[in-house]
Parts: sequence; structure tokens; C-alpha cells
Amino acid sequence: MSLTIFWTFAFAAVLLAGLGVKFWLATRQIRHVARHRASVPAAFQATVSLPSHQKAADYTIVKARVGLLEMAWGAAVLLGWTLLGGLHALNQLLLDWLGAGMAQQLALVVAFVAIGGLLELPFSLYQTFVVEERFGFNKMTWRLWIADTLKGLVVGALIGLPAVWLILWLMGAAGTLWWLWAWGAWMALNLLLLVLYPTVIAPLFNKFKPLEDETLRARVTALMQRCGFAAKGLFVMDGSKRSAHANAYFTGFGAAKRVVFFDTLLAKLSPGEVDAVLAHELGHFKHRHITKRIVGLFAFSLLGFAVLGFLATQPWFYTGLGVAPNLTGANDALALLLFLLAVPVFSFFVSPLGALLSRRHEFQADAFAVAQTGPQDLRTALLKLYEDNAATLTPDPLFVKFYYSHPPATERLARMAAGAAA
Repeated sequence: MSLTIFWTFAFAAVLLAGLGVKFWLATRQIRHVARHRASVPAAFQATVSLPSHQKAADYTIVKARVGLLEMAWGAAVLLGWTLLGGLHALNQLLLDWLGAGMAQQLALVVAFVAIGGLLELPFSLYQTFVVEERFGFNKMTWRLWIADTLKGLVVGALIGLPAVWLILWLMGAAGTLWWLWAWGAWMALNLLLLVLYPTVIAPLFNKFKPLEDETLRARVTALMQRCGFAAKGLFVMDGSKRSAHANAYFTGFGAAKRVVFFDTLLAKLSPGEVDAVLAHELGHFKHRHITKRIVGLFAFSLLGFAVLGFLATQPWFYTGLGVAPNLTGANDALALLLFLLAVPVFSFFVSPLGALLSRRHEFQADAFAVAQTGPQDLRTALLKLYEDNAATLTPDPLFVKFYYSHPPATERLARMAAGAAA
């Protein structure tokens, strides 16, 4: 068996296996949530109403069913790009029009991204304007959606095109170790975006104003000082103009770090509960979770660029995925796009390890928050946030292990109770 045939069968087999596992997990989740819809779990009967519990169940089930269709469509699109020859046809079309060269390679990447975005658009619109609307979460208007889309396209072009050009140029000009130089450039861009995002990019989409509640500001400042954390500022974001979901987050890097509260969060939580949520986020910094994730990103991206550096020189990598390499021009854009299409297929089966690590980090951050503010405020804040976001209290345990980056409410509250008892 030639390497081309082996690679084709390996890709198809792993794709089908992954799709089968995803469908199995999704249907497990739907059945499990539906079975427990009729009654609130005993641990929450005093704090969560039956209508809220049923809303969360219905929301979870609807999203999972839409997700099933999206998975099937995504797999069909992936096969269309690869084994059915879509990427090959697009590449040949642009070669005939532009000829070989950097312009054709950039055009290939841009066309691929544009077509992919259009193919995913119906699901995005349905999720926002049908599912989120049905459950009372969507605050987005069509005018705002169009404005966000246009801004996103401009920002993506201003950042993405130079980055892609640089990587493609390095692939062709930096010799056999081009992947090492490209990795360095990619990491530098990511670090730069950590600095630019909170001050330049995010304000293009949302309004940020300083936290004006002096009492809450004093509480939050005192908490950060106790935890040894310094931020550039405390801000409130107008998240309510897009969604009824509530959140809070840290953003930025180095001197550009800032704390951002959704206005919806401040409207729903008491000052003590806001302290607890903030203390949880501070716990991530105290345990260096952000730094560890950045280091992990550096390591995995280095491995990815090294693998791409090898695969880009192998004819079977192209032909096994339905693409004939260019004979008279560079294949760098083809290699990059095929790699981006193939990686998710093979990485799916190791993704539970990342989810497991993330859940451990959440438990550690919860423990830090409890030590700083006590368990009661964090408990009530979490219950309000779970209810506000219609997060089911009864997810399928196996689905949780594969997908959940945050532990379910039952596990988080049980862990807090065990810590308090100890």
C-alpha cells in the first residue's frame, strides 16, 4: 500500500471514528438531560426552581440537537475540501487566474476563509437569532450583527493578512528551519495581541467605562490588594446589548491587565458574590494558570509547526487529501490549509486531556476564592450564573469528561462543601 492510499484511509477512518464518537456523546447528553428534566436534583431543590431547571434542560437539548446537524455539515464540508477535491479545484482556479506566486497563495487562503465562513454562517445565525432568541438570551439586532461582522472582517484582514503573508514568506525563504522562525513570529503576534486586545480591539465592539460604584470599587480593590494583584483598571462592559448572559474576566498582559465586569453580572450579583467571582478569577492568576496555558500554547504550537515543516515536503500529504501539489509554484498555502483541516480530526481524541486540566484549574480557583471570601458567596454566585446561563445541572458524566472545561455545578459545590467540612 502506498503512503498516499494509507494516508487517505487513515484520515477517513479517524474522521469517521471521531464523528461517530461525537454523535454518540451528543445523543447521550440529550437523553441524560431529558431523563432528569422532570425534577430538580435534591441538592438544589431549595435554591433552583423547577421552571429554571427545565429551561436549562430544554436549552441544553436544543443546542445539542443543533450541534448534531452542525457536526454532520462540518464533516461533509471537510470531505468536500479534501477527498472530494474542493481545495484542489479552488487552487487550480486561482492558479489559472493569477498564476503562481505570493498573490495566488494569499488569495487561496482568503478565498478558503471566506467560503468557510459563508458555509458556517447559517448555523451561527440560527444559534443567535433563533435558539438564543427563543430562550430570551439574544439582545443582538440585525443592525448590530452587520456592524460587528464588518468590524470583524476589517480587524481580521488587518491582523490576519500580514500574519499569513509573513508565514508564507518564511516557508519559502527561510530554508529547512522555516517552521522555527514561523513559530517565533506566531508567538510574538499572540503576545502582542494580549497587549492590544483590551485597549485597541475590544473597544471597537463594546463600550468600557470605569467601575463607578464606589462601594463595590473599594471592596474589589481591597480584595485584589489582599491577593497581591494589580490591574490597570476596573471596567464595566455593555454586554447586555448583545446577550443576557453574565460574565467577568481578566484580560491583557503585563501592565495592560484589566478587570472587566459585564453589566449583566453586576445587575444580578450582590457585592459579596461579585467579590467571590473576582476571587475565583484571581485564583487563576495566583496558581499561574494563565502562564501555564500560554506556555502550553507555545509548546503545542512549536510541535505543530515542526510537524507542518515535515509534512509540507511530503507529496503523499497532498495527494492523500485530494490535492495535486503545484509543479511550477510553491505549495506553502496548500500545506498550511491542509494541515489546519487535518489537525482537528486527529486531535479530537486527546482533547479530553485539555478539558480535564481545565477542570482541575477551576477547582483550584474555587478553593482560592473560598479561602479569600468564604464558601457561601461563591456558592450563591455560581448558582445564579448557572441559572442565568441556563447551564444544565444534570449533564451526562461522559459528555462532561470529553467537553466540559468547567466542572458541573454538582461537582463544584460538592468540592466546596467537602473543603468546608474538612
